[in-house]
Parts: sequence; C-alpha cells; structure tokens
Amino acid sequence: MADTETADLTCDVAVIGAGTAGLAAERVARAEGARTLLIDEGFVGTTCATVGCMPSKLLVTAGIAAKSVRRASVFGIDATPEIDGARVMARVRRERDHFVAATKTGFDDLPEGVAVQSRARFSGVSTLTLDDGRTVSARAVVIATGSRPIVPEPFRALGDLIDTNETIFERETLPGSLGVVGGGALGLELAQAFASLGVTVAVFESGERIGGVKDPVVHDELLRILRTSMTVHLGVEASPEAAEGGVVLSWDGGRERFDRVLVSTGRAPTLNGLGLDQTGLSLDDHGVPCFDKTTLQCGDAPVFIAGDADADRPVLHEASNEGTIAGRNAARFPNVVPVERDLPFTITFTDPPVAALGAPADEDSVIGCAPYDDQGRARVMAQAEGMVRIFASKPDGKLTGAAMIGPGMDHIAHLLALAIMRGETATSLLELPFYHPTLEEGLKPGLRAICHEVHAPVSPRDQGVPPGA
Repeated sequence: MADTETADLTCDVAVIGAGTAGLAAERVARAEGARTLLIDEGFVGTTCATVGCMPSKLLVTAGIAAKSVRRASVFGIDATPEIDGARVMARVRRERDHFVAATKTGFDDLPEGVAVQSRARFSGVSTLTLDDGRTVSARAVVIATGSRPIVPEPFRALGDLIDTNETIFERETLPGSLGVVGGGALGLELAQAFASLGVTVAVFESGERIGGVKDPVVHDELLRILRTSMTVHLGVEASPEAAEGGVVLSWDGGRERFDRVLVSTGRAPTLNGLGLDQTGLSLDDHGVPCFDKTTLQCGDAPVFIAGDADADRPVLHEASNEGTIAGRNAARFPNVVPVERDLPFTITFTDPPVAALGAPADEDSVIGCAPYDDQGRARVMAQAEGMVRIFASKPDGKLTGAAMIGPGMDHIAHLLALAIMRGETATSLLELPFYHPTLEEGLKPGLRAICHEVHAPVSPRDQGVPPGA
C-alpha cells in the first residue's frame, strides 16, 4: 500500500490525513482527473471506525440490551440481566475490528503510488516535507488531519488510570465505578452505556448545560432522564488525584473515588507539527487556518481544510461532505466553486436519542410541541418519555428546525430533516399518511399547534386523533 520510493514526489492534489474527510477528498479529486497523493502516518483506519462512532455505538447498544431485560417486568416477564463485562468488551472490540478491517480494505484498493505512509509538514504553501526526507510538490493541498482528545494537565499525570475515547474500548472488562469528566455528546453516550451495564457512574461538567443541547426544554428532559441512572454534576471543576488503586475526584466540597476516569472534555484539531507557519495562512485564535465554509479554501491559497481538522462540524457525514467539497475544489483550483452546505443535523445516541436539526428557535419562531410521555406507540413499548419541539416561520408555518428527545428520534429526525430541506409546511406535512400506531404519528400535535398559531389550514386528512389513542 505505502509508497516506498526514495525520489521526491509531485502531484496535482496532496491530501494529508487518511480519515473520513481525507479519503473523500482524495477519491473526489482523483475522479476529477487530478493526480493525487494520500499521505498518512499510519493508515490505521478512520476515527469513526476505530475510536468513535462504531465502538461507542456497540457499547451503547449493549447498555440498551441490559435495560431492555430490566424493562421486561413491565410486560409481565421477570428477568435480571447477568452482565459479563469481559464478554461485553470483547464483542465491542471484535465488531470494531470488523469495521476497521473494512476501512483498511479501502486503503488497499487505492491505485498504486497514491498512498504514502509518512508524516508530512508544510515547507511552503504548496510544498511538503516528509519525515523520510522526501519532498512533495503539489498544485493544491488538502488538510484532513482530524482531531485528538483534549486531556487537561492535572489528568495527564495519572497515566493509565485515565481513559479517553481512544483507550476506553481496549479495557478488558467493565470498571466497578467510572467518573466521566466532560458532558459532551460522546461522554454522555458512554456514561449512560456504562451505567446501564451496572457501573456506578458520575458525570462532571464545568458548564451549566450538557450534550451541546441548545433547546432548554429538550436539555432539561435529557438531564432528567440521565439522572435516573447516574449522577450528573453541572457547573463544577473536578480535580483528580491517584488514591486507593483508583482516582479520587474532588469538587466544590465533594469527594468521590472511582476505579477509572474517562476524560471527555472535547477534541482539538491535529495541527501541531504541520508547519502552518510556513504557509503564510491566517490562523484563528486556536491556530486553525481561516477558511471559507462554502469552499473549504484557506484564504486565497491553494490550501483546503476538511473534517475535524477545521473544528467546525465534527460529525462523520459532515467530514465526508467537507472532504468532497475540498477535494473537488483542490482538483479544480483556481476555479473554486462555493457549495451550499447541508442542513445542520446532529444526533446523540443516548437512550432515548437526542437530535437537533436546522436553525434553532429564535424570538420570531413558531414552536409546536409534541410530548411523548403519553404517545400511543411509546406507551406500548414502555418507553413513553421525551418531547419534540418543531420550529417554523410565519406567516405560513414553513418548517425551519427541530429539537427532540424520545424513542426513535434518531429516525424521526431524518423525516423532519427531509421535510425542512424540501420546504414543507406544517400543513403540507399533515397531508402525508401517518400509520397508526407509530412513533411518527406522535409529531401531529406539534404540527397542528403550528397550523393553529399561524392560522394555516389543518389537512382534512388529519382527524385530530390524540397521541395516546
């Protein structure tokens, strides 16, 4: 796979980083007819496959399975889960390795000479130096170096007692107790998964909000649900010290020992050692090149940036989209074409899932609320909790965004995303068939509320069936 020649290299587009964004950038640039190089230090697989989306969802799903066993008593089926932590973690790694292997197969399919296994740094705006001494001259460069976990200094000294998402999945079994420092999306997913698997969990968040959830109603419902299975401390700074074979966290007069601590305080772009000072690019306060979000171009230079490296939309589908935009524009440089970006869309895979899409509500928004605490299908499933908040604009009730938490919201969010992108109104969405009993029909109260607020007609097909019927 890796290039082993000693001669200096030339290409049309050099892509630094073989993650999701880099793979997309190289593939699209090559399809545009560019001669490409894909430069990566290890070619170990994407963040999603190795330490992100896939292993975390494997652990989340294990937690949901345990919760389902406990919930069975509601249906008259008595059962208690017997959780074998070693088997849980073994399956996480086994299936994770399957996804990683699939990614590596993609590396093997690259044309000969495209993959260059090395570390690259800029020596000029479109020239690179590799760690083996070779140079690369390119017409354009795409930075797709991804991100790395941020570990605050006090935690670094604790060594193996501290985990991040890059090490937690390698643990042989479940800890008895886990402190989670940081209440972002991934931290919450893992915290709840471990709690569902019988681990005593406490989350410590320095801010007053968790999961990046902007909508106050959805945020409070998420917090309420999480606190049924774990402790959540908001507005606290946790200080660590090694003690009793584990870690003691101290905060605002509190003190508690944990077997392990998961540090989930965010990720920073991997830009150190890239030689950005040799490019003449303007950098923001965090050292990230300033770039145009519609073209991914850095200033007017033949340099583009995509994926987690630009610290803009750190989710997989956005990394893939950004790689596509950056790769195409790099191949066509200087004929750079702006692209309308996708609808903002995030899902946090807690149980139940949280989703946000489109524009958040503002003072001019019409908000239709659809509670799921008495929704028919949710009650049938013994999962009746949550709320959908649908945002629309006046005067016609055109849908603009939504925030939601509840059963099946990872799927329902896609329905609403499609509706928003197609310019649907609350009235036109109510024209569509909603099968009964489904979770989807639980959206109707919110859509009706928008129609009433803007004095728009409600579809004659909608018979006003209550959500619990």
